[in-house]
This record gives sequence, structure tokens and C-alpha cells, in this order.
Amino acid sequence: MNNDQNLFSHREAEPEESVLYVVGTPIGNLNDISSRAINILNKVSVIACEDTRNTSKLLKNFDITNKLISYHKFNSSKKINYLLTQLKSGASIALVSDAGMPLISDPGELLVKEVKKNGFDVICVPGACAALSALISSGFTSSQFTFYGFMPKSGKEREILLETIADSKLTTIIYESPKRLIRVLKDLKTSCGGAREIVVMKELTKKYEQHFDANINEILDIFSSNTPKGEFTIVISGNNIKKDEKTIIQEEIKKELIDLINAGLSHSAASKYLSKKLKKPKKDIYRLFNKNDLK
Repeated sequence: MNNDQNLFSHREAEPEESVLYVVGTPIGNLNDISSRAINILNKVSVIACEDTRNTSKLLKNFDITNKLISYHKFNSSKKINYLLTQLKSGASIALVSDAGMPLISDPGELLVKEVKKNGFDVICVPGACAALSALISSGFTSSQFTFYGFMPKSGKEREILLETIADSKLTTIIYESPKRLIRVLKDLKTSCGGAREIVVMKELTKKYEQHFDANINEILDIFSSNTPKGEFTIVISGNNIKKDEKTIIQEEIKKELIDLINAGLSHSAASKYLSKKLKKPKKDIYRLFNKNDLK
């Protein structure tokens, strides 16, 4: 066998005993499943899946009959001991989610930690991932990026994350449901500015896959007149505002802050008002002003 052939091998013709296989499944197009994944799903002792109904449909497509048990975020703590007992008895287990790679905005992280803590091997059988598929198709910098999954629905955590995305020089990837797409686009416009370039991808790998490449203002216009349907992955370009341009923005905020203070608001009250208006942390606005600025 030459060196080129040595680059590739069939690691397991049969699943190994007492191993947890984390198996990637299609995110839409069934042809994206690997022959290795099919082999593992066919031959492991048991498959732990997010929803037995969905996984049953997948297995049926590939003529796979195997034992299924449900493992999702609501029963994970109860099922972990059972799965560990199975591993201790020599069983091999495959973990799958409804679509894509388990653990990527899907259940499985706690199980993997516990399995490794108990001295068992965890082997990934890679497959499709919406985040990576979107990143590669976006045209944005892909050598460094940040993935946040689904945004927090509300509160301080959401505000902080939006501010982090706004300031980041790296490409950012998030997931969003159709019901909340308009809201997240409006929040991104407030935090990042309407001119920030983004790509919104709908129904990746599926029959009606669509990509919308534009700035936030233009994307908002598109979806404001067309009710969002399907699953969305959003890729946001890094912040390329030069330092001097950012300084200009800060000076504009500072001027508005001083105008409010001169109009009679306290430093704290004026900062709080602008924080809500601009959706920026109050402490960052507060620091832009000191008493000497009124002299």
C-alpha cells in the first residue's frame, strides 16, 4: 500500500465494545449521510436519539433496524446512568440528534462528559452541520469565526451577546427560528448598524434552500414583506469599522449624552436613557463623560 492509500482507512468494520459514537446525520439532504455512519447505526448495540419518531424515519430510509431509546434535554439526567451501565456491560452506543451533529445546539454534551469521566472512549462519526455549511457558503472570513447557536430570547444576556457580535472582528454564526427572525434582524441592526453585511440561509441542503446576501437593512426589507418560513442560519461579517470611525461614533454618543445632561438629566439617568435607546451597555456610555466635559 502506498503513502496516499495510508491516508485513508476503515477504522471500524464493527463498532468497538464500550464506546460512545457521536454520529452526524443529514440536516436535510439524505445523501449527506456517510457510509460509515450507516454502518455504525446498523451495528451498534443501541441508538440514543433526540426523538425516536424522527430517527425511525431516517433509519427506515436506509433499511436499518436497531434498538432506539430517547435521549433529549428533558430526560438526559435520567438516561445517563442507564447508558453508562450499558457501556460497562460492553455495549456500543450511537448518539444522534434529529439533524446534523449532536452537541451543536443539540443534546449530548452532558452525556459525553460523563462517558469520558467514567473512562470510556467517545468517537465522533462526522457529518453535516448547518453552521459550517453556512460559513463556507457565505464568502466571509472562515479561518476564524464564532458560533453562538440560538440567541438568548431576552434580558441582559441577549444585550451583551448582541454587543459582543457588534464589536467582533470575527465572522459570527447564529441560528434562528422563523418566528423570531425579524426581531433578531432588528436587534442586529441596532447593535451592528444597518450597513453590516450578512448572509441569511434558509433550509440548508433541502429542496428549497435559499441564500440572501446583503446588508442588514436590505435583508430586513426582504423579510418584512415576506413572512419567514423554514429554519434559518445567519452569518454576520466581522466588524471592519476602522478605529477612527469608531471614535467618531463614540463622540456622537458622547455629544448626545452631554446634551441630555445640560438639559437637566443626571449623568446616570442620561446614560440609562441612551443605553435603552441604542441598546448598548450603560457602563460603556457612562464612561464617555466626565465632569470636566461641561467646563
